[in-house]
Amino acid sequence: MTIAAPAERHGLTESEYAAVVDALDREPNAVELGMFGAMWSEHCAYKHSRALLGRIPTGGPRVLVGPGENAGAIDIGDGWAAIFKVESHNHPSAVEPYQGAATGVGGIIRDIFTMGARPVALLNSLRFGPLEPSSRTDAAAAARNRYLMGGVVAGIAGYGNCIGIPDVGGEIFFDDSYSGNPVVNAMCLGLARHDEITLARAAGAGNVLLLVGASTGRDGIQGASFASASLGEDREERRPAVQVGNPFLEKLLMEACLELARLDAVLAMQDLGAAGLTCALAELSSRGGSGAEVNLDLVPRREQGMTPYEVLLSESQERMLIVVRAGREAEVQAVFARYDLHAEAIGHVTDAPVLRCYSRGELVCEVPGRALADDAPRYVLPAAPPPDLETTRELDLAPLAAEPPSLSTLLELLASPNIRSRQPVWRQYDHMNGTRTLVGPGAGDAALLRVKGTTRALALSIDGPGRLGALDPRLAAAAAVMEGALNVACSGATPIGITDCLNLGSPESPEGYWQLSETVAGMSHACEVLGIPVVSGNVSLYNETPDGPILPTPVVGMVGLLEDRSRAVPMRWGDGDEIWLLGQPAFDADALAGSEMAWRRGLRGGRPSLDLDAAGRLVRLLPELAARGVLAGAHDLSVGGLAVALARLAMASGIGVAIELPDGVLAAAALFGERGGRVIASVPPSRAVALRREAMAVRVELLRLGTAGGGELRLGTELWASLPALEAAYRTGF
Repeated sequence: MTIAAPAERHGLTESEYAAVVDALDREPNAVELGMFGAMWSEHCAYKHSRALLGRIPTGGPRVLVGPGENAGAIDIGDGWAAIFKVESHNHPSAVEPYQGAATGVGGIIRDIFTMGARPVALLNSLRFGPLEPSSRTDAAAAARNRYLMGGVVAGIAGYGNCIGIPDVGGEIFFDDSYSGNPVVNAMCLGLARHDEITLARAAGAGNVLLLVGASTGRDGIQGASFASASLGEDREERRPAVQVGNPFLEKLLMEACLELARLDAVLAMQDLGAAGLTCALAELSSRGGSGAEVNLDLVPRREQGMTPYEVLLSESQERMLIVVRAGREAEVQAVFARYDLHAEAIGHVTDAPVLRCYSRGELVCEVPGRALADDAPRYVLPAAPPPDLETTRELDLAPLAAEPPSLSTLLELLASPNIRSRQPVWRQYDHMNGTRTLVGPGAGDAALLRVKGTTRALALSIDGPGRLGALDPRLAAAAAVMEGALNVACSGATPIGITDCLNLGSPESPEGYWQLSETVAGMSHACEVLGIPVVSGNVSLYNETPDGPILPTPVVGMVGLLEDRSRAVPMRWGDGDEIWLLGQPAFDADALAGSEMAWRRGLRGGRPSLDLDAAGRLVRLLPELAARGVLAGAHDLSVGGLAVALARLAMASGIGVAIELPDGVLAAAALFGERGGRVIASVPPSRAVALRREAMAVRVELLRLGTAGGGELRLGTELWASLPALEAAYRTGF
């Protein structure tokens, strides 16, 4: 057997190349090698994470479709399903931020309407390097980060606004580790009737394969392999690996596919995303236990002289592969013709589980679909924490925790890039499209969308753990799950389903694989504690540059269900409301571990913690309090801690508050610590007894903080600020 040189193996190792030879019982030709290189890349095969992901809970009484399809589906009652997923487009956005982000949005939208669901909401989670020079970021890097952020935000807005899907929520975070390697995660949610959900599996010999949508070009070739390697100095040379989007064409494609979802002529639909036609053919046939024969000469093209290799691996956007009942193809093609879209019959399903593609009458590839889609190598690698981790965790934060409360600290935090108002970003998005949005970006911990024709609403959030991943990736993942659950619970909704995106560096070092393993373990544990399944998701590895990896960044998209949307809880309080802290008080020094305050002081250590069981009890309590009309308002504590959360509520309400902390607590820890699992609740005085009774009955700790009223934020006797002063800091521009 001749072993191909590394440059000729398309990213395959020698042992992987040998496995390809074993799968084919011969050496691959150039086209087949390209197909295996793309499909066995980390981006498509999950070869370093698949063995770990089996730990995560994926089932439950509401789960209609779990991981393995284009998106997950959850029953929300009355025959309706919420269908949702989050995906990453990190590497493409690092090279070409506008198109990288735009095509990330386009791809996740296709994952939803491929399932027969109408997309009704977009969310995004973004991470960038610092926008201003600092001791860790020089002027050139800061300028590059500003360029990346501007392009990404514009790409998200451009695609979503054009296609007419509201962008209702998200988050942005900044850290040095993301310089040059941004995190761009896009989430989409759609609605479908149970009987209209379409799965992606080819079956029935003789059924027809229709390639629909845009013509095929040379953009995005080997994009999956590009997304499965660390970013290096050659990033500009990788620009052709970034796809180019056309949202107006996708709008037509979406409407045509949704029309077809109601017809029994269509058996399956699959998006052409990573690895293009190769992936769609492999996954459809593998799931259906069948094969396919395809004539590549019938694929519509927008460029001359394209080779079979290019046609099979192009990642040109706005394309779908549809399986149609034999004899019904003209009926389906007529639908696409009304939308001026290609719908070409390029082949048919076969009983033999092999993909055979022809060009100019010659067989150019003959590959078992399962070998491409399911039989990629799986690795379990040596794992070890960073050698200095325990030293980092032993950092003494007591001197910082004992600092007296300071107005300058509060205003500094409110103005910091990780806390200040996101209005300059989200005002670029149309968040009211479709008339479903009840609570949009910036107006609550979770977005709220009405389910038309019912009394229900869906609460949506997307969240990550900030800097916790640097200190404890297991805790960071658990905290991301808990934060998402609290976000939707604060709106009065019950969390019912999760989609996740695990963004980490290379898994090939012991530290990298340890971070990946710990992240999966933390997410699994938190899901088990809450009883919430993960129904879809994505793993994005190799997020690093020559300067090192990004922080472990697990991102959780959470969906909650509110049976009666008239019981939704706002993020505000009323004049005279009593203000309570629900959850375990965090008044100790380690509450500052990983906090914005500590990080800004250069204190990048400590030992963070989170009581998952206690936080889970709080998550379950909040919807009960909302249903009984106990709560006037609620807001969870996250970046910036208690003081920032109180300031945000005061600004949202236009009403001040006077707060008293218990005697003897560490003021800075109490005000600026960021330990999760805590919520500020406001209640009318007449409901305070009910709040205490309900909380104590389920063992949720609570502490009365004070009363809302006036035009100032007063924290004890030492820290006070007018609402205009808070607003001035919070509205600091990017």
